[in-house]
Amino acid sequence: MLFDPDLKSASQKHVRIYAIYEVLFTLVDFAAAFQFIVGSVLFFNESTTYEATWLFLVGSICFALKPTIKVIRECHLLRLGDIELLAKRARE
Repeated sequence: MLFDPDLKSASQKHVRIYAIYEVLFTLVDFAAAFQFIVGSVLFFNESTTYEATWLFLVGSICFALKPTIKVIRECHLLRLGDIELLAKRARE
């Protein structure tokens, strides 16, 4: 099931993959925040409004990537769980 809190620690592989996606999520979060801050400062000067608008657009795209990263992570963890389960069954 998606967003099962137990899935992130189901195995060592799950923990590692979860951590990688968390780092990616945090980097995107910082990138979006940085672009919004710089864009906001650029809006104080009329001559840099065009650049500020682009920074706001890119920052908005970064914010849209955040839930996308979470869904991709959850699907990755689910697939990994199925593979681990099949491997365990094969050993038995």
